[in-house]
Amino acid sequence: MTNPRLFAVATFAGTAILLNSLTLHAQTQATPADAAKSNAAAAKLAMAKTKPDFPPLDKVTKGYTEIKSSDGKQPYLKLWKSDKKDGQMLAELPRDYASPKHRTFIATTVASGEVFAGLQQREFYIYWKKYGKRLALIAENVGIRGSDAESKSSVERLFTDRVLLDIPILTMVPRGGPMIDLDDLFVRNASTFFGSSYRTTRNLIDVKKAKSYEKNAEIAFEIPTSGGFGNPAGGLTTLHYSVSKIEGTPGYKPRKADQRIGYFTTTYRDYGKYESDETDVRFINRWNLEKRDPKLKLSPPKKPIVFYIEHTTPVRYRRWVRRGIMNWNKAFENVGIIDAIEVRQQDKQTNAHMDKDPENVQYNFIRWLNNNISTAIGPSRVNPRTGEILDADIVLTDGWIRVFEDQFDELMPKIAMQGVSPETLAWYAEHPHWDPRIRLATPSQRSFIADSIQQQAKQEYAGHSQSSVKTIASGDDVLDGLIGKVSQSNGACFAAEGKGYDVALMRMMQRYILDDIKNDNKDDDKEEDKDDKKEDDKKSDEPEEQMLDGMPESFIGPLLSDLVCHEVGHTLGLRHNFKASAIYSLNEINSEEVKGKKALAGSVMDYLPTNFNFKSGDVQGDWGMISVGPYDMWAIEYGYTTKDKNLKKILSRVAEPQLQFATDEDTIGPDPLARRYDFSKDPLDFATNQVSLARHHREKILDKFVQDGDSWSKARDGYLLTLRMQSQATGMMSNWIGGTFVHRDKKGDPNGRKPIEVVPADQQRKALEFVIENTMFDDAFGLTPELLAHMTSDSWNSQGFFSASNEPAWPIHDRIMGIQSSALSQLLNPTSLRRVYDNELRIDADEEAITLFDIMDSVTKAVWKELDEAPKGEFTERKPAVSSMRRNLQSEHLDRLMDLAKKPSRFSSAAMKPISNLASMTLRDLQEKVDKASENDSFDSYTLSHFQDAAKKIQKWTDAQFVTDY
Repeated sequence: MTNPRLFAVATFAGTAILLNSLTLHAQTQATPADAAKSNAAAAKLAMAKTKPDFPPLDKVTKGYTEIKSSDGKQPYLKLWKSDKKDGQMLAELPRDYASPKHRTFIATTVASGEVFAGLQQREFYIYWKKYGKRLALIAENVGIRGSDAESKSSVERLFTDRVLLDIPILTMVPRGGPMIDLDDLFVRNASTFFGSSYRTTRNLIDVKKAKSYEKNAEIAFEIPTSGGFGNPAGGLTTLHYSVSKIEGTPGYKPRKADQRIGYFTTTYRDYGKYESDETDVRFINRWNLEKRDPKLKLSPPKKPIVFYIEHTTPVRYRRWVRRGIMNWNKAFENVGIIDAIEVRQQDKQTNAHMDKDPENVQYNFIRWLNNNISTAIGPSRVNPRTGEILDADIVLTDGWIRVFEDQFDELMPKIAMQGVSPETLAWYAEHPHWDPRIRLATPSQRSFIADSIQQQAKQEYAGHSQSSVKTIASGDDVLDGLIGKVSQSNGACFAAEGKGYDVALMRMMQRYILDDIKNDNKDDDKEEDKDDKKEDDKKSDEPEEQMLDGMPESFIGPLLSDLVCHEVGHTLGLRHNFKASAIYSLNEINSEEVKGKKALAGSVMDYLPTNFNFKSGDVQGDWGMISVGPYDMWAIEYGYTTKDKNLKKILSRVAEPQLQFATDEDTIGPDPLARRYDFSKDPLDFATNQVSLARHHREKILDKFVQDGDSWSKARDGYLLTLRMQSQATGMMSNWIGGTFVHRDKKGDPNGRKPIEVVPADQQRKALEFVIENTMFDDAFGLTPELLAHMTSDSWNSQGFFSASNEPAWPIHDRIMGIQSSALSQLLNPTSLRRVYDNELRIDADEEAITLFDIMDSVTKAVWKELDEAPKGEFTERKPAVSSMRRNLQSEHLDRLMDLAKKPSRFSSAAMKPISNLASMTLRDLQEKVDKASENDSFDSYTLSHFQDAAKKIQKWTDAQFVTDY
């Protein structure tokens, strides 16, 4: 037989099979049964060879119902929901899903089940890639780029994209895209999108939302969680995904950022450039806002920025929320755009705009949360390639409007740690008894806190937040949104926290103080007007002040408007400006020239304390910002002007006094004006005003603040309010010692200033005197036996158990010592002293300067005043020569001197040697005086034993120094 040849083609189910001639010959010789078996085998083989890669669409979608488009247009994602209501969902990706230009934007929000539900969370800029029967979700590397063909090729090879996850493809839709299991993507992988707390079983899923539009899809699942941000116990949580195609607005031109004006930025590195000023490319984050008619001087925008006020916002506050939003239109009119921002009210009663989901990236919402927490955050989402803002949602909470409670353990350390640098944190880690976080804590908590701080200090830069942000959820870190992101956002804002304290103070004042202040501001010698009674009669006919939740609307309304305006500023791209409060003096702020006519600060983007006036100026000025400030106008002009040629001219105004700018990173630097919650051109005036108010309030706590029927715990609440006011004032002024004003002017700017300017010596001395006077002497705290006898606490606790930190008898010595030790830390920490020492070289030798010796000497004389001015009289343990609080202070100071006097390590700052020398000299000077005092038999036992102990300590230190040196 010759070699077989292929000669026939048989077809089974439309598939061709090539047969061998020998096989055909064998079949003709076989029996009918054999032929049937052979035909069946061949058919089976043919079908196996032709089986499709994926099942047909109708089989995959069996038991599912397609969800109709929500806007009647071709949807971005086609969605199918299971008919069994078991939480199963399918989705078809767009036909062009694999196009090189197709990018998908996934924005996540925890929609319910947490105290911060509604706050924007993470966003993902991704593309899809098919690998056989699986689909990968890939995050594109946009942080490093190349500007020419060669560098672009190199960057793409070295800095590759990152696979976030992969899922199976259920089927490929004919003339469409891949079909995927949506709950598999978003529920099983919830921890990828929301963090490790969001793990759940797929057996407990409920689809809460499934809407698809032409440009986006809105999908939400309710799942049980093990705990998340603001809800550590876990519960039923709704995870919302907004999925859209990100294209960018045609014609949008990114605008370069400049350090003279504070915008959030989108940053990438261009490795095609070799000049250091060109390698890091920064664009400001801003909306695409264009004139409808460029020829008009004032034109409406092509597309306005629209904010919806969520229906959860109390009706009584809505007009104030609206006012805060609309305040920004003044700044846009300045660049020729009228009605740039519009406001619409969502309302459940009238059903207005109730079809709009706040989590939908198409809409910008102002959301209101009743969670009893003092927070307001205004984040936005941005195109990571250009900086164009896509979406913004502001969250307001109600806690700041409620009554202030005793928060000593939480609040006071925050005040004492304002402006602390990594250098100081490292010192605190080595010397825990210096750390205000420990000293101001309840004794039973100090060991735990100290251990936590030690662990934190092992990180880079002693664990300072500016270098160690490891955050996932928005709002859980002070610098959240600013670090480690291509596109920055406002992930944390504490403007509302300060306003919460001010509202508490106003509640205190409501009881008695406003009338007192009005009376005190009048000339005491002025005769009463004969027409007073007529005026009183006239006033009695006037309608009473509208009250909102126990607050005068004229007070709480503008404060809310101010807060909303601040957060809207963030959503327009603006960062904090903590130097804006320093454009007017306190007298100017409280004058007819400013009140109601001008913004009392340069920017609404500062954390401004409420303007409680006490004998400063002619009138009670505005409580807060009544509009945007001159800096805000300038910043919006730079970001949104349609005339690019004007940018250089706009920036050249940087040296104008009302345009001062410093932001979050600057608060740990040497500029004393770059601080949160300070106020006025000369903050010493404000600090003095605060202390005067504190003293005024204390005198009335028992008589007027606590009223008939009240718990006496209000006496403690009232006192802690005043103590907080005093501590914040002294902490603010301690920053002036060793301070330098920092300016952002560039060479060639008109009226350009030196970038570093030492704070005048006279201002530093006054600040030092203020801190000493208001922290180191007993009468500064206004404590009397009568007041202390009434400073109790309620037996009920909001957590349902008794708190040791809230025991009825207030721990006097621990609390006051905590404040005094914090003041010593603020004045004598090595960072502050180093700055003083460095500043001596920044000033000509013929000019007056404050020196290390001045600081050491002033503090020592104040602390040990009894050694220079020996107490006179007869002393007993009940009437000691040196009070118990003063003895504690002196012991604390002695320990600080010994720490500073130690031989510096080789890793220490160069300034530690002169600091050590001066501390040693101070100890030797004290030794003689303390030795003499320890032999004075006229002193009481407390005082005598105290001086004897101090003498022994210094002697031991002297002996140790002798051994070390020789």
